[in-house]
Amino acid sequence: MKIRTVGVMGSGLMGAGIAQVSAHAGYPTTVLEVSKELLDRGMKRIEGFLRGGVEKGKITPEDKDRTLSLLKGTTDMKDLSECDLVIEAITEKLQAKRELFARVDGICAGNAIFASNTSSLCITEIMSATSRPSRFLGLHFFNPVPLMKLVEVVRTIVTAEEAESAALEFVRAAGKTPIRTSDRTGFIVNRLLVPYLLDAVRALENGVGSIEDVDAGMRLGCGYPMGPFTLLDYVGLDTTYYIAGIMYDEFKEARFAAPPLLRRMVLAGMLGRKTGKGFYDYSVEPPAPQNHLTA
Repeated sequence: MKIRTVGVMGSGLMGAGIAQVSAHAGYPTTVLEVSKELLDRGMKRIEGFLRGGVEKGKITPEDKDRTLSLLKGTTDMKDLSECDLVIEAITEKLQAKRELFARVDGICAGNAIFASNTSSLCITEIMSATSRPSRFLGLHFFNPVPLMKLVEVVRTIVTAEEAESAALEFVRAAGKTPIRTSDRTGFIVNRLLVPYLLDAVRALENGVGSIEDVDAGMRLGCGYPMGPFTLLDYVGLDTTYYIAGIMYDEFKEARFAAPPLLRRMVLAGMLGRKTGKGFYDYSVEPPAPQNHLTA
């Protein structure tokens, strides 16, 4: 099957990014949102990112205009009816994803491929809400989508080879590097990354080192681009806490259990960069480590 047109459900950070790279690769792309307000915000996000790319000399004005010309925003699900590939990028809630796919399933052609951008939920559980199990898979992009090169292509035990092949071709055409993985909670990246991040929090709780020393240790000793606490703040502590919960429920292994400090910080609204405070305080420059957290 050849993918010629793409639909993206959701225009938040991930949805807007996926729509942008799809259109930039030359695919006519329809973006679905639940309200005009959210849709306008998402489309402005794309336009702003492209404008920034022109100002930095990373893309040409012609590239920007061509990408925008291939994007169409809508609040009517019927506008996805002609799409060969429909990618969901809404809130990370299983029931919401299942309900959305159940609705769009009756609108799109039977040979259309459906994909979820979930980072942790079971693809098979989402898939079972549709009538096309063989044409359903996961396409897990990473944030920020226009800059991050990786996409996890997640197959279930019933995903057809031709659907996976078409998805791999789309990912490569979008300028990304696909890695193939099976439908096991956390896939590849989060299966390895989440325990590492949780262990860093446990190390802090146990007094192994300060926030800045743990971060410096992993940057300078292991060559990581950023330390675990900087990364936690960037990803969002609530996001990591939520994913850890899903993985613990699946595997019942202690390494996936969220440390008490992480839970307390999420309950206190200290979610990282997006709230101004996490393991670092972003109200000052440079951000100040919150070493009182374990006092």
